[in-house]
Amino acid sequence: MKLSMARGSLLLLTWFAVLGCLQAVTLEVKERNSTCIKAELSALFSITYNTSSGLRTVQVPLPDRTTVDAASSSCGTVDSLQWLVATFGSGHTIRLSFSTNGSLYNVATLTLQYNLSDSSTFPEANSSAVVTVVSASVGIWGAINTTYHCVSATSVVVGGQTVTFSDMRLEAYMPGNDLSQAETICAADQVSTTTPTTTTRTPITQSPTPTPPGTPKRGAYSIRNSNGTVCLLAQMGLQLNFSYVSLSQNKTMQEIFNLTPNLTISSGSCDSRRATLVLTQDRTTTLNLIFSLNSTTNKYHLSGINMLANWSDMTAPFSASNTSLDYLRTTLGRSYMCDAEQTLAVVPSFSLNTFRLQLQPFGVTTNQFATAEECQMDQDQMLIPIIVGAALAGLVLIVLIAYLIGRKRSQAGYQTI
Repeated sequence: MKLSMARGSLLLLTWFAVLGCLQAVTLEVKERNSTCIKAELSALFSITYNTSSGLRTVQVPLPDRTTVDAASSSCGTVDSLQWLVATFGSGHTIRLSFSTNGSLYNVATLTLQYNLSDSSTFPEANSSAVVTVVSASVGIWGAINTTYHCVSATSVVVGGQTVTFSDMRLEAYMPGNDLSQAETICAADQVSTTTPTTTTRTPITQSPTPTPPGTPKRGAYSIRNSNGTVCLLAQMGLQLNFSYVSLSQNKTMQEIFNLTPNLTISSGSCDSRRATLVLTQDRTTTLNLIFSLNSTTNKYHLSGINMLANWSDMTAPFSASNTSLDYLRTTLGRSYMCDAEQTLAVVPSFSLNTFRLQLQPFGVTTNQFATAEECQMDQDQMLIPIIVGAALAGLVLIVLIAYLIGRKRSQAGYQTI
């Protein structure tokens, strides 16, 4: 249902764009004449509501008359959330909250509030209530002092409704009043095919495959909820495999980078259906792991991986994101374990290797891992010595039987003589 709704929104987004109904809106949050959040974007809301004849879905574009609610918006501090609150139409509101870990900012929550008493937008609605829906899985993030840029249409499911952004340029925790020239390009734009330009460039050569840095050290990480209770446990070695363009060597470098536990800061959050683990090393490399729980099947899995590297030798910050993954699937109440090396493909330019992994993002009790469900590779490795042992035992048995049969025949021959 959510997938079909999202696809419908994308098609309608294209239709609105052709007709010129979708307007680019500029929203700005200021404090003492300094801008801390700025967004230039188009948005379309797909909202389903009840009428006397059944469910009805309307498509509501964000109008150019949208205004920032200065009283509700906030620049916050480096250690607190920033808020962009915009109002439009007859009592409708969109709220974006931003958080940062010092090297990365992201949209922490997206809140949509719509007023069903607005009969021009919601004709024949059964209710006149003001409905509020929230999503904590948005997938919009960028490096500090860069502008998040995404031309592609990006849909976010918010409490059963869908918000689709396009032509988005956005920045929070801004150092100045204008959007930064350096950009963090969204994953959708990175994998899209673009028409080659006629600009002459110095050829960029491909570097040889680097020598692997060895097995990464195993780190131990934990996240506590608002009550101070441990809600996520993880022990693992992590290795990042990605490519970037080197500023000094003017060529594409293939990098294999180990996270070092004693240099890595962990943070994150937990709720009933979603948990995140954010690992930051030296304020230049950030890895965000997103876990989702299906309450119907009582199974959880790794559903998203975001990675950002902002190194001094990079021509631009490297970012990669995929929130449609299905790795490390495990039963609720169990931990997931895999001693073998695993390669988790994220996007064509980035994969994550795990070593000696054990994690549990839901149902942690007594600050300890629950009984583990082992990965298939570990199970296969356990079967190999069993199979070899059984084969050797069978071979010994065959030799013994052959020996006994031969000995019996030899004794029978002597008796005949």
